[in-house]
Amino acid sequence: MSIPADVDLRKAFLLRPEIVFLNHGSFGACPRPVFEAYQQWQLELERQPVEFLGRRFAALMREARQALGAALGAAADDLVFIPNATTGVNIVARSLPLAAGDEVLGTDHEYGACERAWRFACEKRGARYVTQPLPTPLSSPEQVVEAVWSGVTPRTKVLFLSHITSPTALILPIAGLIRRAREHGILTVIDGAHAPGQIPLVLEALGADFYTGNAHKWMLAPKGAAFLYARREVQSLLEPLVVSWGWRAERPGPSRFIDEQEYQGTRDIAAYLSVPAALQFMAEHHWPAVRARCHALLREFGEQLHDLTGLPFLAPLTETWSAQMAAFPLPPGDPDTLKQRLYDEFRIEVPLISWQGQRLVRVSVQGYNTRDDLAALLTALGTCLRGDH
Repeated sequence: MSIPADVDLRKAFLLRPEIVFLNHGSFGACPRPVFEAYQQWQLELERQPVEFLGRRFAALMREARQALGAALGAAADDLVFIPNATTGVNIVARSLPLAAGDEVLGTDHEYGACERAWRFACEKRGARYVTQPLPTPLSSPEQVVEAVWSGVTPRTKVLFLSHITSPTALILPIAGLIRRAREHGILTVIDGAHAPGQIPLVLEALGADFYTGNAHKWMLAPKGAAFLYARREVQSLLEPLVVSWGWRAERPGPSRFIDEQEYQGTRDIAAYLSVPAALQFMAEHHWPAVRARCHALLREFGEQLHDLTGLPFLAPLTETWSAQMAAFPLPPGDPDTLKQRLYDEFRIEVPLISWQGQRLVRVSVQGYNTRDDLAALLTALGTCLRGDH
């Protein structure tokens, strides 16, 4: 039976009841029915591994990609399953034919692991990864577009952007930048780790050359389910991170992209095959209404926190800039100590981030969260911040 969006969904999840869990953004949390589907796929694999991986693999993966493509507005054969979005960035960064003097442009809001992937690839080729700062507070999409574009030079070959940033939890206006980059012959690579399931996506309309995202976060799939999308016109640029039977396949599948990226030796594909169950769970539980309720709770919390700290937001708390996750500035102090206190003393799981000299608390509000969860965080922050002075 479906749980209405205005009822606490906590009982549908496996989270420990004594923890106030406000950190969905880090690793996600899988609902019980989806996790059961995941375990069923694992059991089916072990019952007849040769049949499962040797005879059924291609069809099962295609069916899962079709369901994912329908949810993301992309053709199934333009998507491959990968373990996480960082893997997707690595595939692209290590494949693109960067040369000495070329530049890859990102912002100062990118995820550190992906920045490292680009720096690694650039150092191998004599290219350069360039970080373009964005002025905060952000006030308009046009401001962001112009700030990013001001970092473009004749040497810029790749524009690398987060759709929703990890440290600052901001939705960036990537559509305009993608269009402008295409006009100037610059490839676009989008880190969508936090976007699928949190905001609507139509990848073909968005037009990015490469887009990687997690299904195990806001799309509620098990850990290890993510995807890489590549426009058909640029798929030939990609090489496999793992060379296996899909390279120069004797019996080619729908494309070299699928062959090389999908089949990479023996692995557990149960998380990928569980993505349709996650999508079904979201549909059955009226997820657009759940997302709207979560955003409203996040805004309410942000306004209350602002009353406590008096510190300005990184951007207005509107759907232009945030969905179910936001990062809020806190007074100066040690983020690690505060994070430990929140967990040890108050049993609250929430990330504290040091970014550009600021201490931020990044709050995720998922369908299982309630107003009481956010009230508990507000009370705990009030207690801890008073103790900082």
